[in-house]
Amino acid sequence: MRILHSSDWHLGQHFIGKSRAAEHAAFLQWLVAQVNELNIDAIIVAGDVFDTATPPSYARELYNQFIVDLQSSGCQLVILGGNHDSPAVLAESKQLLAQLRTTVIPAIPAALAEQLVVLLNNSGDAACLLAAVPFIRPRDVLQSQAGQSGRQKQQDLQQAIADHYQQLFALAERYNQQHQLQLPIVMTGHLTTLGVSQSESVRDIYIGTLEAFSASRFPPADYIALGHIHQAQQLNSNTDIRYSGSPIPLSFDEARQQKQLWLLEFSGGEKIVSSVNIPCFQPLASLKTDLASLPTMLQPLLDNLVSGASLWLEVVINSSDGYLTDLQPRVEQLLNDLPVELLRLRRERSNSGASLQQLEQTSLAELSPADVWQARLADEVLTAEQQQQLTELHQLVLAKVQDTEPQLASGSQDGNA
Repeated sequence: MRILHSSDWHLGQHFIGKSRAAEHAAFLQWLVAQVNELNIDAIIVAGDVFDTATPPSYARELYNQFIVDLQSSGCQLVILGGNHDSPAVLAESKQLLAQLRTTVIPAIPAALAEQLVVLLNNSGDAACLLAAVPFIRPRDVLQSQAGQSGRQKQQDLQQAIADHYQQLFALAERYNQQHQLQLPIVMTGHLTTLGVSQSESVRDIYIGTLEAFSASRFPPADYIALGHIHQAQQLNSNTDIRYSGSPIPLSFDEARQQKQLWLLEFSGGEKIVSSVNIPCFQPLASLKTDLASLPTMLQPLLDNLVSGASLWLEVVINSSDGYLTDLQPRVEQLLNDLPVELLRLRRERSNSGASLQQLEQTSLAELSPADVWQARLADEVLTAEQQQQLTELHQLVLAKVQDTEPQLASGSQDGNA
């Protein structure tokens, strides 16, 4: 049995004015080729298939086309809902996709047994039990109680999530016993665990007051495939727990990461886990420098560009030149006639968590919508739950605006023509 563990595709991501559609299309085409080349029996996508709860139409088309392209391989596909995914959006095609070797679990279902998926090898034999856990929302596993302290709510939620995993693992064990099998048990999840390395593109999950789940509370499954953290890593735990990370860099601080999938193989009672490196489909880099050093730092990156490619660049000017009022034209002049697109230029700031008052002198061109939103929240006294509710609403509105912008631009061009 050969399984690919992937997660955090974030189809439809809007990256500083740039669409990631070409990168995602290239990745999905590459993934289909890997399935055929490596004789993959199943793919697990551990949450965040889409970047927003209201993905643009082209993102849905990429998703659907991938499933169509996968059919000739006979590979099974399991899609888990993440914190960015709308359960309703994923569920709308669930029944149809079930006819295309695709199991979609948008949210925690009413019946525990619906989370148990039997994975078949290329001979059609049952070869693995997948205990599939999507992103867990508090209402899925816990009833709120009035008068509880924040600490008590956190403890109750931690216990409820741990109980859900244990119950599902026990169900998988009973399946093996009832069918007189010894199938390996793989579990999934979409959450933050203690001690992982994060990047700036990861938006913290506040499940009530739960910020991170202890790895020690997972059941002793043969493998636990996690999503939400964008950097591939294995946790320091007695159980084999891994994040696959995102397939493309979703923020500039991920630019130096080698993106990968985990290849999980079960054969003769043995398990082998190896990594499959993902090609870079769009070079991007962040350079922290002064003006004089920018060309020198940039040259090695340009030397590695393939013909016809361009580099998406963030430049962070340090304090030696940060005082300049004509910074933008100076940097643009240095980059003139180079295969570079300057997506973001900003001055180095000592306090990255500045409030709106502290950012008054900063140009909006230097800030992302997330920067402005977080700064606005910093000026208010809010509970974690209030911040999460407001942030979810903000993300919905932002997604609708970003989805409308290309249509408006197209309409404007048609009018000018």
